[in-house]
Amino acid sequence: MKKSKFIKSTVILLLGGLITKLLGMVIRIVMSRNLGSVGMGIYMMIMPTFSTFIALSQFGFPVAISKLVAENKYNNKNMVFSSLIIALFINILIIFLLTFSSHFVANNLLHESRTYYGLIAISFVLPFISVSSILRGYFFGKEKMLPHVLSNAIEDITRLILLSLFIPLFLLKGIEFAVMFTVLSNIASELVSILVFFFFLPKNFKINKNDFIINKNIKKVLKISIPTTMSRLIGSFGYFLEPIIITSTLLKIGYSSDFIVSEYGIITGYIMPLILLPSFFTNAISQALIPTISYSYSNNHKTYVKNKIKQAIFISLLIGIPVTIVFTFFPEIPLKIIYNTNLGINYLKVIAPISLLFYIQSPLSSSLQAMGKAKEAMHGTFLSMIIRVSILFIFSHLKIGLWSLIIATGCNMVFTTLYDLKHIKKELR
Repeated sequence: MKKSKFIKSTVILLLGGLITKLLGMVIRIVMSRNLGSVGMGIYMMIMPTFSTFIALSQFGFPVAISKLVAENKYNNKNMVFSSLIIALFINILIIFLLTFSSHFVANNLLHESRTYYGLIAISFVLPFISVSSILRGYFFGKEKMLPHVLSNAIEDITRLILLSLFIPLFLLKGIEFAVMFTVLSNIASELVSILVFFFFLPKNFKINKNDFIINKNIKKVLKISIPTTMSRLIGSFGYFLEPIIITSTLLKIGYSSDFIVSEYGIITGYIMPLILLPSFFTNAISQALIPTISYSYSNNHKTYVKNKIKQAIFISLLIGIPVTIVFTFFPEIPLKIIYNTNLGINYLKVIAPISLLFYIQSPLSSSLQAMGKAKEAMHGTFLSMIIRVSILFIFSHLKIGLWSLIIATGCNMVFTTLYDLKHIKKELR
């Protein structure tokens, strides 16, 4: 039964992931062609901050809830709604923090005043992301993937319509206002997603005031969510430091601000999204793995767990290898078709072969989380962040422009994948 559920969940997530990825590509095309390389550069400069605060606002609840719901041993309603209460409290604190710190971050850390309005906009988006992700975690735990797939598709369609209609209007006020609206569009898309999840809740899922009481169930959630959050925060903090190190170092050694913003926009707006293109496939495998491995591992079915991980790696490589070949030997084709540009060809040629390891990283990381090894995952993230930041800082001083970012990213991919693989083999030996 579990095997058939895993296959069914994977197929649904693959089809949904394909639709979402195609919609995401169209969204990216709309953004890149309207905002240009400078606007994309500004937008991508605030994304590390966005990712850091998303990790904090979610507080690891989606992964924890997915794992515990899959084990089917606890009060699911209480876990979901008590987690929502704590998450919303955390989000209120974040809104105040971002409101008062955005000016300093924009001018003193990112050295780009045009990021200010985008940073302010982030704080208002986070509560909606937090609520939708917690509900998503519940459905993952139940291995009900259709609500997730449907919500993602409607979410992307909503955002695509809003960006197509309003980015040109906000550009009339200035590039910084267009970037701000690009961030704020997530409010409408996440709200639609939340409504879809509530529609799919079971009929017997009746909400009463006792469901919001914070009791011993939340301890089970926090035991998983806290190390998961720390892991994501460490990774996000390294990502947050990325544009700070790049701008401060390259400005210091003589590069212009326009060059830095433009090249950073090419790498993070064109190259990395292409590299992440197969992630819809590997993420689908990873999301389907969590409830399956959580249930099997908690019942000591280690051989089954091992076989599922091997299967996930094999399937991930099936899509990763042909994509890597195209990106390495014919990089101009995907760049021209998707972004109508030839900028960044050399970057893509170098990072593509290394990214083959990245495509199996997601199933490995999800497997560690599902086995309750969040602390091991956190240690790996911490070490990889130290390696990434150190390499970025050192190579940024060598006057090789944004190649320092490509080198640091590649080293990070190699280390993280090998670390996760080592610990999974140790656990299932």
